[in-house]
Amino acid sequence: MSHHVEPLKLIHVTPLASESFGVRSMCTFVQTPDVSVLLDAGVSICPWRFNLPPHPLEFQNIQTIRKKIADVADKAQVITVSHYHYDHHTPSFEDWLVNWTAQNETARQIYQNKTLLIKNPKKDINKSQHERAKTFLKTGAKYAKAIEEADNKTFVYGNTKILFSKAVPHGEDNTSIGYVIMTTIELNKERFIFAPDIQGPISNQTRQLILEKPLALLMIGGPPFYLQTLRITTASLQNAVNNLNDIVKTVPVTILEHHTLRDEYFQQKIRPIKEQAEQAGHDVLTAAEFVNKENNFLEANRKNLYKKFPTTKEFQLWIKTLNKNKNIQKPPL
Repeated sequence: MSHHVEPLKLIHVTPLASESFGVRSMCTFVQTPDVSVLLDAGVSICPWRFNLPPHPLEFQNIQTIRKKIADVADKAQVITVSHYHYDHHTPSFEDWLVNWTAQNETARQIYQNKTLLIKNPKKDINKSQHERAKTFLKTGAKYAKAIEEADNKTFVYGNTKILFSKAVPHGEDNTSIGYVIMTTIELNKERFIFAPDIQGPISNQTRQLILEKPLALLMIGGPPFYLQTLRITTASLQNAVNNLNDIVKTVPVTILEHHTLRDEYFQQKIRPIKEQAEQAGHDVLTAAEFVNKENNFLEANRKNLYKKFPTTKEFQLWIKTLNKNKNIQKPPL
């Protein structure tokens, strides 16, 4: 396990949930002497991967992480929503397959009495996220103390600034998947950027926004290698890698997460990127490595989980009920 140099003294960054913790998420807690911010308080697991539903270990893990996010939310004053996918905000319906949410309760625990800084629900948004945003504002968000649209705005807490980018593409320019907003937390001369779901970035403009000013620590949603040829062209992926190379050469510590880590062979695929960083004396780490924990790539290893840890009869019967898609009960763990 690599012990990296702590890049920031005043801004304390703690990743809580991500692919290196065995779930789909980039949920991160940031504390400064002035304010505590929970970034993108959502978590999901993939319902079908390699034609398999989540393994019981994945369900046990999301259950633990859900509790951790709720506990940390108690300490946060501000919660952000970069975009309206369920691994970045918590929905209010019951769902034991993907989001591990109880009706109303899970979302209420997180958002109650908080200030929410959210992606504009009406502008620079695709249809499905627009619908989800409307639902969120009527449900989980109604427990909040205050709600502000954050796109391209700055919020000041004491000496700490929370700055949001304009909406940038969720991957390729003009993608149908929609837009996200990036968050920068600034105190004195320290800067941390949280750049979820920009997929590399594939967009050159997004790369420019990230590199605009000196930056000590970046958490970034990297290239989605696992979607190559399915949903993303080889050219777009190559552009994502080129942009990421520029970034890791410039930024001292990059936490590379999310889509990248869903690929079974991502470690080989990012080796050249890590080498670029090392030549500059920089670090590229997963969120787990950043907090000196073991990586726990559950989704990418799902086939092996089923081989190594056979499931119970009860669980196999539960899987059969999924295909009928009635109200899905909690899996027997």
